[in-house]
Amino acid sequence: MTTQDDTVVKTKTKTRIQISPPSEYKVIYLNDEVTSMEFVVESLVSVFDYTDEIAHELTKKIHTDGAATVAILPYEIAEQKGIEVTVLARNNQYPLQITLEPAD
Repeated sequence: MTTQDDTVVKTKTKTRIQISPPSEYKVIYLNDEVTSMEFVVESLVSVFDYTDEIAHELTKKIHTDGAATVAILPYEIAEQKGIEVTVLARNNQYPLQITLEPAD
């Protein structure tokens, strides 16, 4: 009786998924004539964790230029922070508006 060695070749396929980092978005505060500067400073400190000094500088820029980018974040985080500030503003009867734009 003759035996034959059967060789089995197994091929392993390795799939690599290329994951891109999330898109970055600018969180922009728009100036208005109703929202107090103190509220803007407070929101920058409480929502974005800025120091009082940096929050005051950003607030002056918003007031002087009419708008300013206060953060550049991944879209989901930028959106959440924008919502947090908007809710905080509305709860304090301020019309502060926040916009998001793709970062360059």
